Amino acid sequence: MKRIRLISATFLIGFVSTLQAQFTQLELFSGFEKTNFTLLSSYSINDSNTLSITTLAFFQKFREKENQIFDEVGIQPTLFWNFNETLSVGPSLYYNSFGGFSERLSAKLTLNDSNALFIVIPTIAYSEKKDAGLGEFFIQFQIQKPLNTKVSLWLNGQFLTVWDNFKSHSRSFQQLRVGLSYKGHQFGLGVDYDQYGLKPIHKSSFGLYYRKTF
Repeated sequence: MKRIRLISATFLIGFVSTLQAQFTQLELFSGFEKTNFTLLSSYSINDSNTLSITTLAFFQKFREKENQIFDEVGIQPTLFWNFNETLSVGPSLYYNSFGGFSERLSAKLTLNDSNALFIVIPTIAYSEKKDAGLGEFFIQFQIQKPLNTKVSLWLNGQFLTVWDNFKSHSRSFQQLRVGLSYKGHQFGLGVDYDQYGLKPIHKSSFGLYYRKTF
């Protein structure tokens, strides 16, 4: 597991350093049960902005030894064809320390204005390790309320569910964050709920988070 983390982190740092990203978001969450680090970047690869690459990478480390079987690393670059500002479709290759490699096809629906962002990503995939099809559904929202010219109140949420053969539960999570943003630095309280397996094993963690968008 340590070797996988090192390889993934090395690859990610090298990959991200070569980009001229239009959007990069870093988040660190540290709770009583675990620590999460997440990177999300997106950039256009042509002048018309019809093609873009979105890269997600994350690292999850549980504190208690009996829970470290749930330590997790993942990285997923996705090539999106952007029909407009709302709808995108594209393929990706995903590596996860639990599930191995999977080839995927995703659609992305994006709704946003100056104070809110809502993203829905349904995905169909083929897992090489399980030799099976997968169905996945991801939702993200961000809502902000400016308090003055420098400070804003933020509410963020991310929700994921994955089903083997589109009928057997594999993995889900719900992540909620509420905090303040000051000069682009966001920090506050967070909670993660995780579910694993056909008969879900439930894990939860409360803690603090810090997020920075470039």
